[in-house]
Amino acid sequence: MIAEENLEFVIHRVLDAPRETVWQAWSEAEHLAHWWGPKGCVLEVVALDFRVGGTFHYGMKMPAGGEMWGKFIYREIDAPQRLVYVSSFADADENVTRAPFDDRFPMHILNSVTFEEHGDKTTLTLRAAPLDATETERAFFAEMHDSMRGGFGSTLDQLAEYLAHRVLDVDAAKGKS
Repeated sequence: MIAEENLEFVIHRVLDAPRETVWQAWSEAEHLAHWWGPKGCVLEVVALDFRVGGTFHYGMKMPAGGEMWGKFIYREIDAPQRLVYVSSFADADENVTRAPFDDRFPMHILNSVTFEEHGDKTTLTLRAAPLDATETERAFFAEMHDSMRGGFGSTLDQLAEYLAHRVLDVDAAKGKS
């Protein structure tokens, strides 16, 4: 049996952008489309209903070919400091499916993202753990932490890059250099 403290996946990132800007990047389709997902994939935002009980449904075209679909169901929205959602793999019709890479991956993951303001920077912390998973799924999730650190690390790298350009674009629009 896996100890709870070893089950939760946690990743932190300090982003060079104000909390409100980072929150917008997580809560608006036109921003999510530019950074969510593994590096090199092309993201299609199928639907975003950003409210408690609403969903984010997306498709990803992978660099090596093939597609994957995902879905969030929002559980808590406490703007701009906290977001809680359940993520799952899905199909094009938004039906929850097994992970395309291994049937042992849990069907539902409970995610909590916090956004801590530090001047013009934001510390983002994402915590994720299986929800209603079997012991086999929980063990596999724990084994996937290194892979997930790489995947989420790449995604958060893209977020940081997007925010850097977006903040520069906002500054340029205001006439700053």
